[in-house]
Amino acid sequence: MSAGPVRELIEYLARALVEDPDSVSVEEVDEGADLVLEVTVADDDLGRVIGRGGRIANSLRTVAKAAATRSDRRVIVEILE
Repeated sequence: MSAGPVRELIEYLARALVEDPDSVSVEEVDEGADLVLEVTVADDDLGRVIGRGGRIANSLRTVAKAAATRSDRRVIVEILE
């Protein structure tokens, strides 16, 4: 199963949050029963994607889980430094 629509949604949201949207990339990593979405942004935008206390990162994870409810796999969002 590909997380195409979920990946595109997370990429869209991340691009809307940062000042350098061209630096945003979201890669899919297949880990058996889980599908990991690795979000990479510019160093200056890392704080914007994580948010104070991790609130924005947790919100992105919640949106990804909600968007993937029809799949039989769990979607995990990781923000890479």
